[in-house]
Amino acid sequence: MNKIALQVATFSGALSCFGSVNATEPRTPLVPLPSIDDFTDGDGWGVGLGLGVEYETAYEGSDEFELEIDPAGGVQWRTGDHIFFWAGEAIGWRALAKDAWLLQASVGYEEGREEDDSDEGRLDGLGESNSGVTVLLEVRHALAEDWRYFLDGRVLTGEIGTLGIFGAGTCLGCQPNGTGWEIGAAVTFHDGKLANRDFGVNAQQALDSGLPETDVDSGYRSTGVNVNYRNYLNESWQIFGEALYEIYGSDVSDSPISRNDYEAEIGVGFIYIF
Repeated sequence: MNKIALQVATFSGALSCFGSVNATEPRTPLVPLPSIDDFTDGDGWGVGLGLGVEYETAYEGSDEFELEIDPAGGVQWRTGDHIFFWAGEAIGWRALAKDAWLLQASVGYEEGREEDDSDEGRLDGLGESNSGVTVLLEVRHALAEDWRYFLDGRVLTGEIGTLGIFGAGTCLGCQPNGTGWEIGAAVTFHDGKLANRDFGVNAQQALDSGLPETDVDSGYRSTGVNVNYRNYLNESWQIFGEALYEIYGSDVSDSPISRNDYEAEIGVGFIYIF
């Protein structure tokens, strides 16, 4: 999966600049969805810092799994129905329009796959896949009060290619403070550049790795389901969890890079909100 790593040292410096804000009442996020990080409580700064542990597929198409520990959290500034945020290698803007439209735009950096991502040597000879700056545009639309049902559309594009994600979700037992369970399903599509970055084998790679030369067409990539959970242990500590299962289309699963026709991950973590 695509990862955004938070830099602990950077956030430590940010925390010393912005200080702490302790909530004495339940927080009111911009949108009450567990999948949306929101550390604000009305206008002003919101800062969260924590750790997450994930058990996940080692790389796209891999049958190897790994345990990974990553920082979690972010720095946010809210003014009215707008939030400006910084989370690791991404900075962006999020806004609520007419209480039913969530708009988001961000700029980030996507790291490519490396040969040593496979402990079994299954990527030997393929070299590193491209890394690059990306732009993410997202729109969510509420179909019911309190975002119980919603539609979700995202486009990620940049030097690495373009990915489109189109889905729907429901929020179960969600509270106004953004806690509860969220379940979603989505279909993804990629262009030829991204498809071959992740699953293609060019002539030189075929020569170096012994894998057959493979060109993956643009179009359908996968169908997946995801679950998000978020809750407060007290006024400052937050627990979150997520799980994802994604089934690849035939063009992707037929690639010699794909050892599995699915991708999966599960994770849990804690965030302290200042």
